[in-house]
Amino acid sequence: MLQQGMVSGGNISEQFRKLQQQFCDRWQSVEEFDSSEADIIVIPSLSLDQRELQKIQGAHHYEERLLFSLIRLRHPRTRVVYLTSQPLHPSVIDYYLQLLPGIPFSHARDRLLMLSTYDSSLKSLSQKILERPRLLHQIRCAVNRERAYIVCYNSTRFERELSVKLGIPLYAVDPDLLRWGTKAGSREIFAEADIPHPPGSQEVWSASDLTEAAVELWERCPELQRMVVKLNEGFSGEGNALLDLRPIREYAPGNGSASDLWQAVEAQLQHLVFEAKSETWANFSSRIPELGAIVEGFVEGKVKRSPSVQGRITPTGEVEILSTHDQILGGPSGQIYLGCRFPADESYRLRLQALGLRVGKKLAEKGAIERFGVDFVAVHQPNEVGKPEWDMQAIEINLRKGGTTHPFMTLKFLTSGRYDLSSGLFYSQQGRAKYYIATDNFQKDSYRGLLPNDLMDIIALHQLHFDTSTETGAVFHLMGCLSEFGKLGITCIGNSMQQAESIYHRLSNALDEEARLDDEPNPGSIVNLPIGWSEKP
Repeated sequence: MLQQGMVSGGNISEQFRKLQQQFCDRWQSVEEFDSSEADIIVIPSLSLDQRELQKIQGAHHYEERLLFSLIRLRHPRTRVVYLTSQPLHPSVIDYYLQLLPGIPFSHARDRLLMLSTYDSSLKSLSQKILERPRLLHQIRCAVNRERAYIVCYNSTRFERELSVKLGIPLYAVDPDLLRWGTKAGSREIFAEADIPHPPGSQEVWSASDLTEAAVELWERCPELQRMVVKLNEGFSGEGNALLDLRPIREYAPGNGSASDLWQAVEAQLQHLVFEAKSETWANFSSRIPELGAIVEGFVEGKVKRSPSVQGRITPTGEVEILSTHDQILGGPSGQIYLGCRFPADESYRLRLQALGLRVGKKLAEKGAIERFGVDFVAVHQPNEVGKPEWDMQAIEINLRKGGTTHPFMTLKFLTSGRYDLSSGLFYSQQGRAKYYIATDNFQKDSYRGLLPNDLMDIIALHQLHFDTSTETGAVFHLMGCLSEFGKLGITCIGNSMQQAESIYHRLSNALDEEARLDDEPNPGSIVNLPIGWSEKP
């Protein structure tokens, strides 16, 4: 029996591929695609495992992450249709439209159609849209299908079905290729592209097989002190856990019997250190048959960073490197994504570009298009003759938009600038190098209760808004999270990293002042985003 909303009859995959071919027919170059007039349907659905998604506080507001797309309305012939599960506060929409340089507010507003499913259930937005035929009809009638396309956060069978039902191409990877964005699929791509990556296992589908995989990995690499256990389709590090081998070192390979080793690892798995605060072994192990899991060596090091490279693959198969970042991580063992700095450190950003290009070309061979990101662990290794200053190990591919996508695209759309591959820097049209620090997790309990209008008042009072004349300042997102969770997303843009950090501090001080924090430290503070490196090489 077909699930509700699924297309019946015909080959949906074939229909989808024919629609995607329209990109090649309409846009022959990236520049033409980026600057052309179009009708853009933005479906910011987080079509991810909903149980895993609930580990992220305020996850239902993450549909706001793609609101940077409204800046595309700076093209006077572009129209945008933006869908959400619940209506957004009008001041949030007004905020983005007022960022548009040289475009009258009313003109941009007339070319924007905001639609909502009025459905807060634990389903992806794309599923909700598919369940509403009249809403589908409204979308079709709102656009010119000869120049329309769909963008999304991540692509699954639901986004593919939406594309086919609307008869409009989806600018995203074919869901049949999503394996290459899983933890196990990433490791296969790294091996094929000869990218350094930690030792690890293939995916397993039971707790027993996970024990066996961990034992085999330890036998292969007896020097390992810790391992990372990852749900195959986890995201933002929330599906990761740390297996500490040091307490069971007496059972290490070669120290005892094989059965003692197996039993020791099995028992230690029940004491995993989970990155997600509410996770338990009982729940985690129950997800393995549904999502799969892998185990890989934990990269040790006194001075470590987590750089990433972002690229895209055009419909014609060309690979373009978009940016490099140093990610800011948190959680018990530093595996949860909190934010990022742009650009990545100059000592390795060009190497990141080269490694990202190799991964992108391998993904292009598989047929992937649009956005991809590759996360690394970089360990400082000074004074080692014949070796680079930083050892780079690839740990994950994301075949979707991620935490580094919206800040970079916001910078690009606001400044109409360009990314320079020779330096790894981004230059505005005025020739100024641009830097930023961004986070989805600017969060304190004391910010709870602040409404979007309150935030607008604070921005104006303290002059924290983005200034189009200097191309510096703060750009906000996830404003819907503020009142309920005390959580906000920000991108602080400067002409140097020091200026970007200064803007961040000014913003933090202003919000603290307006929220009337006590003089004593607030024990309810959830995230205090680190600005400088805690350890300097």
